[in-house]
Amino acid sequence: MTGDIKQPRQRRLSSWTTRRWLRVGIAASLVALTLLGATGAWVLGRTQAISNNLTDVRSPSLSTAFRLETALVNQETGIRGYGLTGIPEFLAPYRQGLADQKAHTRSLGDLLHGDPARTNDLEEVREAVGRWQEGIAEPVAAEPPGAPPAQAAERLANGKAAFDQVRHALENQQERLRADRVRARADLQSTMILRNWVFGTIALVIVVLAALVFEGLRRGINRPLEQLGADARTIAAGDFSHPITPTGPADLRRLSGEIESMRRRLLRELAFTEEARQRLDAQAADLQRSNAELEQFAYVASHDLQEPLRKVSSFTQLLQRRYGGQLDERADQYIGFAVDGANRMQTLISDLLNFSRVGRVHNAHQSIDLDTVLEETLSALSVAVEETGAKITHDPLPTLVADPSQMVMLWQNLIGNAVKFRRPDGTPRIHITAAEEAGLWRFTVTDNGIGIPPEYAEKIFVIFQRLHTKETYSGSGIGLAMCKKIVEFHGGTISIDPDYREGARVTFTLAPEPPQLPTPSATPEDARAEAEQAR
Repeated sequence: MTGDIKQPRQRRLSSWTTRRWLRVGIAASLVALTLLGATGAWVLGRTQAISNNLTDVRSPSLSTAFRLETALVNQETGIRGYGLTGIPEFLAPYRQGLADQKAHTRSLGDLLHGDPARTNDLEEVREAVGRWQEGIAEPVAAEPPGAPPAQAAERLANGKAAFDQVRHALENQQERLRADRVRARADLQSTMILRNWVFGTIALVIVVLAALVFEGLRRGINRPLEQLGADARTIAAGDFSHPITPTGPADLRRLSGEIESMRRRLLRELAFTEEARQRLDAQAADLQRSNAELEQFAYVASHDLQEPLRKVSSFTQLLQRRYGGQLDERADQYIGFAVDGANRMQTLISDLLNFSRVGRVHNAHQSIDLDTVLEETLSALSVAVEETGAKITHDPLPTLVADPSQMVMLWQNLIGNAVKFRRPDGTPRIHITAAEEAGLWRFTVTDNGIGIPPEYAEKIFVIFQRLHTKETYSGSGIGLAMCKKIVEFHGGTISIDPDYREGARVTFTLAPEPPQLPTPSATPEDARAEAEQAR
């Protein structure tokens, strides 16, 4: 019969899920810890209350009682000296003692509030002091200075007995306060011992619970999970046909079944993923080929057109010099239009060529001092700076790892724009700042020019975008787009400060070292173009 009873019980226990085991274990642990915690909280509260009473009431009360005794002794000493000598200086300790007495009595009253026995002791002291002061101290202090009268000497003789009563009342008060403090210390010590036992029991229970939890987790969860992990590692190693063996509690067996279903699905997804990877590789190859074609187009559009355009410009200028003034005014105007258009197209193509070379040809990173680069830029812009009277100031600039030629182009475009887009009635004032921020260097170029409307803050960084006609301000519309490309190539960002209204403020960041990117190789045509520009 006993075996028959045990078997259903074992079957019921074996059918428990991990969640049920955890609920039962946690509930039992919480009950035990709650009881111990409540006991510990009570003990802590009791300890704190006794400690506060000892430190905030008993000890201060006793020390204040001693100070009250000192104040009364000072009064008695002053009155005795004045009564014997009649010298007014002896009244100073008496008056100071009166002030101290009031303060200490009030302090003792506050400390002993709620303790009737000690309050009665304080009242006895007050009554004894009042009798002594009324019968002895005040009449003696009221006597005029000079030779002491016989009445004063008589009062002093009687005053000793009255002050002995004061001393007796003080001694009784201090003795009871001292006994209270001793009892409080004893209570605190016994409560602390109880506290240590309670918290020791709590610690022991926690250790026992931890051991039980550890053993339960090891048997009910760790072993099945280890088996499941071994099967998963076998599958991860490439044996996708290895089956998952369900073990452990019911919920873990269900988990094993779900992982087995996932394994089967992975087998189906693997074939699809391989097909998708092949398509992605094909798209990457198409993208690489498209980029190469775009680079070739940029070269053709910016370099191969330079030679025929140079011929058009040269012969048009030759035509202007040779036949200028010999034809009618309209013909001279047409020739001027042709010369101007050819020159602007040549400048545009040159800028486009430089734009396409950023990151391809100009990619010689090295440590450079931006102060030196800025000096070179200002030297290149010296004519425009002198003509406009521009005032250019800057903070100390850092040393970065960057491409020198790109940094020169960056500063030349930003400062050149600040000088070009100036107010007609003012002197250009340009200031450059640099500050380290979150691992990057943030730069600002601030001017007092015509400014940039906030709605165009993004448009101006798009290639060939202009906010003014070529008759108002010259340029190809590539400068800020090139600045954006240079800054991004060096791991930073560039933008316009929309809150600045006194002109324009361009802010950009540069990394101390540019990100590691694959270095594009320059084409032979780029090398020839570099050589031609050098000539």
